Amino acid sequence: MLQPPLETVNLGPLTVPRIWIGLWQLSSPAWGTAPVSKVKSEMNQHYLHGFTTFADHYGSAELIFGQFRRALFRRPSLPLHPPLCATKWCIFTESHIPYSRSRVEDAVRERMRRTMGDTIDILQVHWQHYDNLDYLNVFRYLVDIKRDGKLKVRALGLVNFDSHHVNEICETIGPGELLTNQVQFSLIDVRPLYRMAIVCKKHGVKLLTYGTLCGGFLSDFWLGKPQPDSYKDKITPSQRKYLDVINGWGTWDLFQTLLTSLRTIADRHGGLSIANVATRWVLDHPFVGAVIVGARLGVAQHCEDNAQTITTSFHLTAEDNQIILNILAQSNGGRLIHMMGDCGAEYR
Repeated sequence: MLQPPLETVNLGPLTVPRIWIGLWQLSSPAWGTAPVSKVKSEMNQHYLHGFTTFADHYGSAELIFGQFRRALFRRPSLPLHPPLCATKWCIFTESHIPYSRSRVEDAVRERMRRTMGDTIDILQVHWQHYDNLDYLNVFRYLVDIKRDGKLKVRALGLVNFDSHHVNEICETIGPGELLTNQVQFSLIDVRPLYRMAIVCKKHGVKLLTYGTLCGGFLSDFWLGKPQPDSYKDKITPSQRKYLDVINGWGTWDLFQTLLTSLRTIADRHGGLSIANVATRWVLDHPFVGAVIVGARLGVAQHCEDNAQTITTSFHLTAEDNQIILNILAQSNGGRLIHMMGDCGAEYR
C-alpha cells in the first residue's frame, strides 16, 4: 500500500525526499548483518513508503542498489519515481600523478558500473589531502563531463569538506554547479551552524547531514538509560564514535535532560518519537537539504517512524525551539568547532 507523499526538496534537476536511506551498514558486519534478499526487501519497503533516494558506496552498497533498481525496472510500472542513488568517489591516498580528464571519466564509469545504470544521479567527492590542490582540476573536469552529457552525471556534491574548501570550489567552478555537501549535523554536533551555514547561503549549497541521531543515541531507547561503557557494553562502532562526541558536548546527565525535553516536545505533537523531533530540528535549518539516516536494513526497522517526520505538518514551534536552545546553552556544543575543527576535520 502506497503511503502519503513525503516532504521534498529540489536539488538542481532532482526532486528528492528530505530523508534519505544511508547504506553504510553494508560496509561491515559490525553493525549487524542480514541476507541480501532481506536487505533488498526492506529497500523495497522504504521505496514504497516514498523514500526513493539511497546514499553511500560502502561495501556492496552500490551493487545491491543497482540490483534492486534493475529489478524494479522489470515491473510493468513503477508506483513512484525511479529510485535515485547518491554515490561517492572517495580519494583517500595522495597521487603524484595529476588527475587527467580521462582518469576522472574512468572514475565516473566505475560508479556507473557498480550502480548498474547509465546515469549517476548525484556524484559526491571526498578528497582527503587538502594540500594537494588537484581537487580543483577534478571538479573542473567533472563540470565539463556533466555539461557535455556523454557520461550522464545529473548533480555534483561533496563529502566532509570544510567551509573554506567548499567556498573555494564553488568560486572555482562557478555558480550552481556544486549542489551539496555531506557532513555531520545534530543537536549535539552543531558545527555547521557557524562558517558552513554562511558558505551554504552564499553559494546555494545544501547540506546532506548524517549523524543526526548520533548513532541512535537521540532516541527513546536511551531515555533514562545509564551511560554505556564504550568497551564493556555492546554498542556499535558508530555509537562509540558518537558517544565520544556526546562526552565532548556535555555530561550524560545533561544529555538525559535533553532527551527528556525532546520526549515532552514529541508528546505535545501527538506522541511522535524523540528521533522525529531531533531530525525535524536539523531539517528546519534552511541550509539543510536532507537527512541521511543510517538504515540497518534487515536488522532494525524504523521506516514508518522516519516517515512521521516528513509526512505530517509537524514543525517545531518557537516554544519548542526555545526549550531546546536553553539546554544547548548549557552544553559545550558551541565550542566543538574549536575542539574538533570545522566540518569533516575529524576525518583528517
